[in-house]
Amino acid sequence: MKAEQIVGKALAEVLPITDKWWFQQSHLLRLNLLLVIPLLSSSVAGYDGSLMNGLQALHQWRDYFGQPQGALLGLVNAAQSIGSVLALPIVGSFSDKFGRKPVLFAGCIGVIVATIIQATSTTLAQFIVSRLVVGFAGMFVVQPAPLLIAEVAYPTHRGKYTAAYWTMYYLGAILASWTTFGTQDYVSTWSWRIPTILQCAYPLIQTVGLFWVPESPRWLVSKDRNSEALHILAKYHAAGDAQSPLVVREMGEIVETIRMEQDAKSTTWGTLVATPGNRKRLFIAVCLGTFAQWNGIGVVSYYLSLVLDTVGVTSAFDQTLINGLLQVFNFGAAVMGAMLVDRLGRRTLFTWSGIGMLMSYIVWTACSAVNNNTGSQPAGIVVIVCLFTFFFHYDICFTPLLMGYTTEIMPFSIRSKGLSCELMAIYASLVIAAFVNPIGLENIGWRYYIVFCCLLVIFLAVTYFTFPETRGYSLEEIAEVFDGPSARPDTAAIERKLSDAAYDEQIEERISKV
Repeated sequence: MKAEQIVGKALAEVLPITDKWWFQQSHLLRLNLLLVIPLLSSSVAGYDGSLMNGLQALHQWRDYFGQPQGALLGLVNAAQSIGSVLALPIVGSFSDKFGRKPVLFAGCIGVIVATIIQATSTTLAQFIVSRLVVGFAGMFVVQPAPLLIAEVAYPTHRGKYTAAYWTMYYLGAILASWTTFGTQDYVSTWSWRIPTILQCAYPLIQTVGLFWVPESPRWLVSKDRNSEALHILAKYHAAGDAQSPLVVREMGEIVETIRMEQDAKSTTWGTLVATPGNRKRLFIAVCLGTFAQWNGIGVVSYYLSLVLDTVGVTSAFDQTLINGLLQVFNFGAAVMGAMLVDRLGRRTLFTWSGIGMLMSYIVWTACSAVNNNTGSQPAGIVVIVCLFTFFFHYDICFTPLLMGYTTEIMPFSIRSKGLSCELMAIYASLVIAAFVNPIGLENIGWRYYIVFCCLLVIFLAVTYFTFPETRGYSLEEIAEVFDGPSARPDTAAIERKLSDAAYDEQIEERISKV
């Protein structure tokens, strides 16, 4: 598809013309490989979600901790989300003050320490506390990563890369689910300690790899470190050419946009509600975070074993196998959705996903009722099929766009804080759902699914009527969608200054070498 449809006319006209694929250009290959490091951050959250599904299916874990049920089981699952909520008020400010990389590095170290505490648990209290720490430290891993990806990625790759971010959730889920499946026959506590230990695998990889990942050029410009930002853009977007029309245009947009935001003193939490455009952004971010957890996904994400119990699938082998297969399926569907964000657009994916999830849940609810009343095995099989179809429609949209869409619509000055608000909505919803879902499933069974059928209708209407399309704009130009044409940065003057400065710098460098 045409570059103009992806990044807009302004950037498309200065993109280098080449007949090579991106992986045939060393600077783009290097950049995209390095961005895999922050991309793995969502795997930390994904590992935890699937880990608890797997552990609940293991009688060794249940027996060791005294068969936790109801509210106590809800607390075990909610502990990680509670820790995340506690971190959210500060992590956004830290990302803005200290940079994306240092916060991400600190989070990785914290998750590694928390994993050691969790893997050595001897009491349920220690296990719960360790999950609180995992949640707190994990937020320092999850929150800055999409910011770093969006602000460093090559313009035509930004949409796919930000969409791919949360798809890595399932990479963590796959490792957790299949590790639990492989250790289910262990008679000792190693059946659950080994999967727990592996929770630090991705943070360890990130801790080592972050050394080579560049800092966000936008953050550097916001700290008046323009020369460093220019160097990073030139190195990774133009093979070192600081006079590249693309680099000059990008620097022009970044510098002018951040200058406009700083002149307006738009750097506080209050800025999120200071203008109609920002209020709409905040509304979308909070809605997206809430919808992503209350569209029914929470029931099967953390309580798959209880859902399978209701349709007669009760053995640990069958439950862990279905969990493992489901995570692989989810990953494939999410990657497909990430590849379609630029081709189909964001609004198309939201609508397609909403209709598909609603239809799946209606059939799921009906067949659960038949299975419950008659014991029909075919109806139980249809429920399992509906699990997969529901996840497919969730994954093609809510997985890739959960973080990617919010990261796009927020201007730099409130991007970190806006993403923190969405994460607050996500994890606050998770905390509530962790207590409500097991109680609802245990007390009213399949009737609990009717609630989500009703919610899905509401969510579909809200996304259709209020979520705008962001395809065809650069990261800075998206502000025009919310704030009008006056928000588009006037980059002509700054481009000339940057071009002249880059030229003078190259002359001075050549003279010094002579």
